[in-house]
Amino acid sequence: MSSGAPVVGVVGEIDDDLVDAIEDAGGRVRTGTAEAVVADAPDVVVAVGEPATLAVARQHPSMPVVPVEAGRGLRSVPGDAAVEAADSIVAGEWTTESHPLVAVELDGERVDRALLDVTLVTSEAARISEFAVTARATRVGQFRADGVVVATPAGTPGYARQVGTPVVAAGTGVLAIAPIAPFATNPDHWLVGDERITLTVERDEADVTLFADDRSVAPVPPGETVTLTTDRSVTVAVLPASRPRFP
Repeated sequence: MSSGAPVVGVVGEIDDDLVDAIEDAGGRVRTGTAEAVVADAPDVVVAVGEPATLAVARQHPSMPVVPVEAGRGLRSVPGDAAVEAADSIVAGEWTTESHPLVAVELDGERVDRALLDVTLVTSEAARISEFAVTARATRVGQFRADGVVVATPAGTPGYARQVGTPVVAAGTGVLAIAPIAPFATNPDHWLVGDERITLTVERDEADVTLFADDRSVAPVPPGETVTLTTDRSVTVAVLPASRPRFP
């Protein structure tokens, strides 16, 4: 924390009660867009809601981020506990976890970053395409499916878990990969190192779209390569009120 009253940035669905509680605890509040708040270099950023948390992460902040109501994977604070957590936020009473940002390249060009997951999915429901997954220059899988999801540890308790990946602990240095609605009775899933993963669309049978977290990024034609590498990281402040990652 800086000298003097700590500066707390607040982004997202801002609750006046939360702002008042931070100020009552001795903090100075800065609000605005994720870009503006991170650029203002507060001591800590409180991101309320998953969209706000992802928006803050895309700015690759140097300060810790307190996610509020942003999912179990980021050990977020429940919305109804945020006001009570204001004293801990201002006092810096937290531990930290480091979560990787995944750089997303399409055909060699950087197009986005993701904190939770990257997905290739057919643009029309129930349209199957064929996908290949390569890790460290070794092809680990090829399958027919509606799509494929690659999740960071923070993303594994969310959508990826629904399609069969395990929940992965923070700091393990792996990504979880699973096909979406595969055309197989016993599909494979993978845990691979997060250094370099490539995804390709193998057949020209259906339009496929690339998603990074909650954003549609671009169509992916057959033969073009989507490359994922660990880029930077986001430091998440884990407060006493934060939800546990594992049920």
